[in-house]
Amino acid sequence: MFRCSSLLWWFFPFFSGRSCLFPFEDGFLNDGHGDPSLPPGLNSPTRCQNGERMERYSRKVFVGGLPPDIDEDEITNSFRRYGHLVVDWPHKAESKSYFPPKGYAFLLFQEESSVQALIDACIEEDGKLYLCVSSPTIKDKPVQIRPWNLSDSDFVMDGSQPLDPRKTIFVGGVPRPLRAVELAMIMDRLYGGVCYAGIDTDPELKYPKGAGRVAFSNQQSYIAAISARFVQLQHNDIDKRVSEFITLCPIWKRVDNIKAYALALYTCLGG
Repeated sequence: MFRCSSLLWWFFPFFSGRSCLFPFEDGFLNDGHGDPSLPPGLNSPTRCQNGERMERYSRKVFVGGLPPDIDEDEITNSFRRYGHLVVDWPHKAESKSYFPPKGYAFLLFQEESSVQALIDACIEEDGKLYLCVSSPTIKDKPVQIRPWNLSDSDFVMDGSQPLDPRKTIFVGGVPRPLRAVELAMIMDRLYGGVCYAGIDTDPELKYPKGAGRVAFSNQQSYIAAISARFVQLQHNDIDKRVSEFITLCPIWKRVDNIKAYALALYTCLGG
């Protein structure tokens, strides 16, 4: 089943901080679903062998379709065989609930190898991964396991073109399952001239933040994209809309239109 999701973008001519190919401040993309302070023991360093990175997946894994009566301890017990983990969900600390309110949660593993072991234990059907989980009233309910492959964070569509920050847009409201290659294809189909797309991830767990960047090879495509401001897309069963502007400048928390955003950015850059 497909539903519409809205993407919001605006021009982004200046970058600072950390990221993949176009770095900027990690706090700029904090939408309330990140992990500003991880529980003790989950700040695991990157495992290396012969100087090469071994990690393939984010240590944060989405699990959906959980039984409605399963609590945090039962979720932990269901997945601890794969390694040390913490169970989390949006606004968990504020709600003080022991049950995931919307039937999904995130598994935060200490080791990336635990994610690979979890994937190996899953059953694949129609390109999706499933694992059976039991609750006090439901036995062996299939739940969806959705890992994030680190290689899906960046996609270079045209390697012959240099990446120009002046022709790069910030994209907000990106569904978290959306891969960089899919974002690139969508934007290229609409405006053409895409040479790179990236999905922004948090620095510790490397899980998508719900935002990304798209670089264009020509000014015409870039102008067309920022002029449109919104785009409708279809991606699985996600229905999401972003309507709030975010700026680089810490003193401008919100602006109401693109002209105000341009003025805010101009002021921040010392114009």
